[in-house]
Amino acid sequence: MKRLLLAAALWLAALPAVAAIDITEVTTPAGFHAWLVEEPSIPFVSLRLVFRGGTSLDAADVQGATNLMTGLLEEGAGDLDAQGFAKARDDLAASFIFDSYDDAVTVSARFLSDSTDQATALLETALAHPRFDPDAVERVREQVLSGLRSDAEDPNAIAGNAFSAKVFGDHPYGRPGEGTIDTVTALDRDDLIAAHKGALARDRVYIAAAGDISPDKLAEVIDKLMAELPETGAPMPGEASVDFDGGTDVVPFQTPQSVILFGQPGIAMDDPDFFAAYLLNQILGGSGFSARLMTEVREKRGLTYGIYSYLADKDHADLIVGRAGTANARAGETISVVRDEWAKMAKEGPTAAELDQAKTYLIGAYPLRFDGNDDIATILVGMQLDGLPADYVNTRNDKIRAVTLDDVKRVAGELLQPGKLTFIVVGQPEGVTPGN
Repeated sequence: MKRLLLAAALWLAALPAVAAIDITEVTTPAGFHAWLVEEPSIPFVSLRLVFRGGTSLDAADVQGATNLMTGLLEEGAGDLDAQGFAKARDDLAASFIFDSYDDAVTVSARFLSDSTDQATALLETALAHPRFDPDAVERVREQVLSGLRSDAEDPNAIAGNAFSAKVFGDHPYGRPGEGTIDTVTALDRDDLIAAHKGALARDRVYIAAAGDISPDKLAEVIDKLMAELPETGAPMPGEASVDFDGGTDVVPFQTPQSVILFGQPGIAMDDPDFFAAYLLNQILGGSGFSARLMTEVREKRGLTYGIYSYLADKDHADLIVGRAGTANARAGETISVVRDEWAKMAKEGPTAAELDQAKTYLIGAYPLRFDGNDDIATILVGMQLDGLPADYVNTRNDKIRAVTLDDVKRVAGELLQPGKLTFIVVGQPEGVTPGN
């Protein structure tokens, strides 16, 4: 990344407003669709591929298979072992990052425009022909197991896993995407091959690029990358049935601070009231010190260094989720304040001044997201995943401006459900009665 700071700065200087972004929609000869922002003055390309599905495709007995498989895509492919692949990548000054999440496997590639063909060939080999050599499998497996052992002693990870298990139950979202020590230990090469075929398929890929590449060249790159992947992948999991009982579960853990997660049902991004809900959350628990929860929990009472909430729009469930950390002795008070503010906002909604401040922040911050080719490619592919049109970058702020105070007050009363606000606390909290 450091090598590209200057290029990113130049790109930002050339981008005075989001409206300046010109998105070209590309359809390849093989029928794939992609979005492209051309910038020929900077001689590199950022390419982003997202395969929908992710770790939620794993069956219960092979939890962690997709995560382990993804970690092995750069550890040898085709005729190249792990060292040979790394040398070939470095010789091209290219970067490939493979990640897995509950709803996606992502591929982020950066390469110089004059090495597009060579970088494409190398990336295609990693995507279509990973080796899964025994030594590489054991090395990466141990890295995953080390992370799982660390998570077992991390109250934040414990809280996240407990929250997911409670809310999602038997749905794949309720299981850790990285797997467990037992399931990861038991994975074999056949499991990895099955995870590869299930996750990296042509029927679920979303593609975006930014930088020094033409639409025709991008089409050529995409068809090359997709040519030898399977046509269809594993079936997607069904919709998650969420369980928010309005109670508080405590996971005992020896730590001076309690980690608190809380949440309730959310709202889909394609809901007509989404932008009102987005502004509502910004006012209640979004970024910055002006949010209600930050003001009441931190500024007025000194209960925490930080607290926030966000809209979690997953492929198969929509939530509003929040997090805070506090001294064990003040955990009960923290939960009480959060509940009170949740109920107050549901009943009264925000003030006009709060709404104006939230709009100003969200509108002003939006162009700052487009601060380089990598970020632009990521945003473009995210828009596709969310089913948004290409002109969304030019209309998004107008949608924010159009939300009225009455809209947000109405949505606050309809969306916020104090009776379903559910807490998970990891630590030795005082003043907290489980179940209440």
